This record gives sequence, structure tokens and C-alpha cells, in this order.
Amino acid sequence: MVFSSSAVYGLEAHNDSSYFLKRQLIWMLLGCGVLWIARKANYHQWEQYTYPVMLATFILLLAVMMPGLGVEGGGARRWLDLGLFSFQPSELAKFVLVLFMAKSLVKRADKLRDFAYGYLPNLIVLGFFFLPILFQPDLGTAIIICAVTFTMMFIGGIRKKFLIFSALAFVPFVATAIFSADYRMRRIQAFIDPWQDPQNTGFQAIQSFYAFGRGGTWGLGLGDSNQKLFYLPEAHTDFIFSVIGEELGFLGAMAVIFLFFVLVWRGLIIAYRAKDAFGTHLAIGITLLIGFQAFINMGVATGLLPTKGLTLPFISMGGSSMVISMLCVGILLNISDQTARRS
Repeated sequence: MVFSSSAVYGLEAHNDSSYFLKRQLIWMLLGCGVLWIARKANYHQWEQYTYPVMLATFILLLAVMMPGLGVEGGGARRWLDLGLFSFQPSELAKFVLVLFMAKSLVKRADKLRDFAYGYLPNLIVLGFFFLPILFQPDLGTAIIICAVTFTMMFIGGIRKKFLIFSALAFVPFVATAIFSADYRMRRIQAFIDPWQDPQNTGFQAIQSFYAFGRGGTWGLGLGDSNQKLFYLPEAHTDFIFSVIGEELGFLGAMAVIFLFFVLVWRGLIIAYRAKDAFGTHLAIGITLLIGFQAFINMGVATGLLPTKGLTLPFISMGGSSMVISMLCVGILLNISDQTARRS
């Protein structure tokens, strides 16, 4: 799907129709190596190195803002220039927050109902990662880390009133982030009524609707999408699900949704069967992370959610997302393997 959705753009921009395909294959091979290592390594080792990994990730998030290191694209500064390739620290930050929350929920298990010890440290750490991601700006990722963190705390047993009050306190931050940026306001308006400005703010949503409409039940066939021919922006990243709907039809799109459903279902089963609390919380967090991001990406493509710049895990073009997602799956498999050996 990356090749199908990017071939024409690759030829136009880089004089190579397989430009993005080759880059994605390299990231996939790297991701497979990371997955294999993560599956073989005992997941408890991640618990031991949580704080050093958190510190390194926070430094990388700050480095994105530094001239010469941070790479700007589409009006956002989210990538680090590492010479041969770029890396998106916010992708790593999502996993690191899951890792921290799993460790924290185990460490504070007997005092989770205490505000100062059981809840406040989690909120402070979330804030330290939330703010630099928000200022990149990357509101979509900021929302995901909040959703995953709060859900993990809810499942972990933290008092509901703490979570409700904190969620209400976050509303002004999110509202300010939306109303202070014209492009975000336009996205909200386009979500409500994309046909109000079809050539500007509503363009992406409308072109995505056309893609699904043209695909019908069976699809036009692999490689036969018309919307990817510079009608649908970011066809190989944010809106690759729309190309799937056009080329593989309703049945192809439903097959992708079903596969994500199976992945989430199996992740939750692994969490339920894990041999200790850390494994349970880590598996839940990883599953939520992949599930929420997939839901938001597909929700944007189908018009259920306002436009956000988020990739579809395992499918969209994006090296950082691919490697971190495969790292997460490797850890899930290790948790499952240890559960199987125990039984």
C-alpha cells in the first residue's frame, strides 16, 4: 500500500517511483530486528532501565527545537536530523510513557488512592512529555499520550475523581491549543462542515470521502486509485486508509479494521494472562497505544474525527512509527512467551 499510494509522488518529487517503498523496506527490516530482540529480551529489563530511557527521550524531545538538529515539515518541527535518516522522538515518547506508567502503577500499587503519592507523580511526568510535544506542534500525539495514560490509571485503580478533575483541568490547555492556532480552528470547522470550504479547509476530508465512495464494495483494484494522484494529500501517510478503501473497497477496509481488532483483542488477552502486574500494565498500555492510534487515523480518514497528522500503525509510510510499533509487538510477544512457559 505504501508503494501504491506513493509511486506517482515519488516519481514527481524524487524521480524514483519506488523511493518511499525502498525507504519503508529498510525501516521494516530494522523493525523486524528490533522486534526479534524485544521478543528475546526479558521484559522486566525494561522496568530496570525506565528512568534512563525517559531522560534520554525527554532530551530528544527538547533537541527537536534546536536549530540544526530539528527538521521542520508541514509547519511542524517533529523530527531529528540524523544524517542518513530522520527520527521522530514523539513516537518513542509514547512508548516511554507506557513503560513509566506500568512501572509506576506497580511501584505505587498500595497507595494508588493517595493523591500526593499515588497519582500526582504520574500527572507531573505526563505534563513533562505533553508540553514539548504540544509545542512541536503535535496535538494528535499529545492527545494520544493523555488518553493512554489516563486509561492506564483508570484500569490500574486510581480514584476516578482524580482522573475526572484532571481531565477537566486539561480542557483549557487543549482549548487554548486549538483556538490559538488558526489551522486547528479551520480543521474543527472542516470537521463540522467540510463542504463549507471544499477547496481549502475541507479539501482533505472531501477527497477522502471520494476515495471511499469510488472504492465501493470491491474496490477499483490494487494500484488503480485516482485520489492518490495529488488529489488526496499525504496519501502514503495520514490518509493511506482512504487509498485502501478506494483500491480494495469496503471489504478491504473492513479487513484492516478486523486485523486491528484481533491485535487489540490478543493484546488484552496477553495482559490478562501475564504472570505479574508489571507485565499486565505494560501489555495493556502497548495495546491501547496501537489501538488508539489506529482508531484515530481511521476515524480521520472516514470523517469521524477532525484531521490529525497520525500514521496508521504498521501500514503508513513512517520509519519511526514502524520501528516503535514493532518494538511494542516484540515486548507483547515476550510477555506472552513467558506466560506460556509458566503454564
